[in-house]
Amino acid sequence: MNGDADLSYPARLMGEPARAAMLVALLDGGARPASELAAIAGVRPPTASAHLAQLVEGGLLVDRRLGRHRYFALADASVADAVEAVQRIAPRQRVTSLRQSSTALRLAELRSCYDHLAGRVALVIADALVEEGSVAPLVAGRVGEITGSGPVAQRLGLRPEPASGRRPAVRGCLDWTERRPHVAGALGAEIRRVFLDRGWATALPHDRSLKLTDAGRDVLAGLG
Repeated sequence: MNGDADLSYPARLMGEPARAAMLVALLDGGARPASELAAIAGVRPPTASAHLAQLVEGGLLVDRRLGRHRYFALADASVADAVEAVQRIAPRQRVTSLRQSSTALRLAELRSCYDHLAGRVALVIADALVEEGSVAPLVAGRVGEITGSGPVAQRLGLRPEPASGRRPAVRGCLDWTERRPHVAGALGAEIRRVFLDRGWATALPHDRSLKLTDAGRDVLAGLG
């Protein structure tokens, strides 16, 4: 029989600034080499290696070797959920440069939240799907329900994977910038895949923000 979860253990791992920066950088669901994560965290490679080893040992990251390099990624969606949850209660960092301001605006507009979309654009899509009855009203942190396939879902060409294992068909994920739930789960992953595959959004190289293309803006305008 187990007792209460030891919240202090993952909290200590997340609480160190360099490790926190690495975890946030990996919220796009991708994998990055140690050298890139060191640069993002602003630490020397040996220091980064020590931090990454702790995150792997603590179960927050997984690593794999590709040639001479090791690539690191979040262990699973539950780690991404935990990092996003901490972001929602954490104080906002002061913006002190034009670059930081531009990044903050891009992240608030559209970004990857592990395997699905987040930000203002994601909320527009979620609202449209709920309003037409394709998705039941979303509740943050709870499994949702796909209730139909209306014009918005058809326009987006959604073919969500069925629920499997611990992953529901749809789930409400509280957006830390908009404070309302966007679409996660298999349907959320399908929406992100469609936007990237059809060129409606493009990934940016230095952070997890996504750029909505002109074609994507046309699609978004047609959802109302």
